[in-house]
Amino acid sequence: MSSVGPVIIVLSEAGLAVARTVAEPIGGAVHGAGKRVGADKADLLFDEAGDHLRALYREGRPVLAVMAAGALVRLLAPVLADKTVEPPVIAIADDGSAVVPLLGGHRGANDLARKAAGALGIAAAITTAGDVRFGVALDAPPEGYLLANRDHAPGFMADLVAGQSVALDGDVDWLTGSGLPFVSDADRCITVTDKADPGATDRLVYHPRHLALGVGCERGCDPDEALSLARSALADAGFAEGAVGIVVSLDLKADEEAVHAVAGHFGVPARFFDAPTLEAETPRLANPSDIVFAEVGCHGVAEGAALAAVGPGGALVIEKRKSTRATCAVGRAPEPFAEDGVPGWPRGHLAVVGIGPGADAWRSPEVTAMVRGATDLVGYSLYLDLLGPLADGKARHDFDLGREEDRVRHAMELAGQGRDVALVCSGDAGIYAMATLVFELLDRGGLSDGATRIGITVAPGISALQGAAARAGAPLGHDFCTISLSDLLTPWEDIQRRVRAAGEGDFVIAFYNPVSRKRRTQLAWARDELLTHRPADTPVVLATNLGRAGEAVRMVPLGELEVDDVDMLTVVIVGSSDTRTVGTGDGRKWAYTPRGYAGKRGTQISGDSDP
Repeated sequence: MSSVGPVIIVLSEAGLAVARTVAEPIGGAVHGAGKRVGADKADLLFDEAGDHLRALYREGRPVLAVMAAGALVRLLAPVLADKTVEPPVIAIADDGSAVVPLLGGHRGANDLARKAAGALGIAAAITTAGDVRFGVALDAPPEGYLLANRDHAPGFMADLVAGQSVALDGDVDWLTGSGLPFVSDADRCITVTDKADPGATDRLVYHPRHLALGVGCERGCDPDEALSLARSALADAGFAEGAVGIVVSLDLKADEEAVHAVAGHFGVPARFFDAPTLEAETPRLANPSDIVFAEVGCHGVAEGAALAAVGPGGALVIEKRKSTRATCAVGRAPEPFAEDGVPGWPRGHLAVVGIGPGADAWRSPEVTAMVRGATDLVGYSLYLDLLGPLADGKARHDFDLGREEDRVRHAMELAGQGRDVALVCSGDAGIYAMATLVFELLDRGGLSDGATRIGITVAPGISALQGAAARAGAPLGHDFCTISLSDLLTPWEDIQRRVRAAGEGDFVIAFYNPVSRKRRTQLAWARDELLTHRPADTPVVLATNLGRAGEAVRMVPLGELEVDDVDMLTVVIVGSSDTRTVGTGDGRKWAYTPRGYAGKRGTQISGDSDP
């Protein structure tokens, strides 16, 4: 199944109860048709079902659609091609009476359908021949096992369905407990081994993913060097790469590119242990080193990490091997590694996300995905509330306004503990928001060691100035700047200098933080200063509560701008001397700042790029 969460499609509010019943046990998000499903009742709204379904399919997202199976197939027909890469697609009856996997049966659809059906109290309508007859899909082994020769599986399974018997070389419950026709002297065989074996048309090979690959390296080690060392160690010992179930190292290496590159090659998680945990493995090390202990506090990184991962019931099967800047070792665990029981802790990740004004329709799919994938949400309480159902099931860490540094520090420390944290900002995370403070704290220091080794992603959002400009027309059509009028963090003299410069440069200006309860003079000063540089009839856009209930957008001439017309939730956009207004037949008045296209014949306008 795709590593990206499933999506439950619902076309009307009549199917919402079924969608929500299914969504919780499978960890899915509900996407609703915007014309028929209320904005507060779905995690995301879409305009056209076919376009949305096909986009999800191309992304590899598992889809469970509460709609007729025939309609679902017809909508997806234009993008159906290679069945080996298709994501799970499941149809669910509007009343919850049937769950039918249509596509991707051996890529997780059958299992996903069983979970969905279980939540609805029914049996899934599984039609895959092998699943129906033997209770097992040979080309979709359970978690912890890898089929080495997947291309041979369809013909092999067809032979068994046709009546052929099979021998078993290896003892695993999911095979011995199935309905497969096992006999000892069959012409066909299923082999379970961690040794390298390509299999054949009459022999399927499964690798139990129970090998822990310990990796140590110098800071900045070339990922290719670490990977080459690991692969050669496995090959020389005769082990299959597909038997690797985890890559492990010391926590000081949590941000080391080489370690993550090795894990990425094998398609397994990277996990980390602290020095005391690895030091506890010293009696079992084959090559303890006092030099390593002096440097990092344990007598072995590669061997120690491998042994810590496989536990007391496991053993070292490849002793430490060295290259110029890397080391590796391999341990074998008694059982394959499963997602729920992976030892160690992951490198934490901080997603700094801008949710725009807060409305679902103005929140980017990337931000939605990051919030959905987070274990913890950190932010000002209002911003977290604006997420609605998207915040359900997440650990919330609410902060009041004015505690920005505490908020960011807490988010980074949580990520430093191996959590996936979303630091939630309104508007755009990098415009007068928390992203800059994240990097300032990294630069300043004072964080825990773990918090300095986290992964960081900054996701853009629709800023207040973009929302205001869009609602008003196109006042940002030419050069513009933004200036915050709050002197809480910036000296008033600096703000004055910037306003004068913007006025002299004839920029369109978006003013943030124009007023507060105690601060009422800055906006009036800025107005008076700008009146010395541009006409009194220059359009000014006043936009309040953008994208939320109580939204109000209006325009006044610069000369008539009054401080009492503005509050803390208002963005003020002051046009340049070129900004104009125009009316449309419906009585609307729009503001725009021409870029000069009309004066350049033959110009082909293309987005925000130069013609």
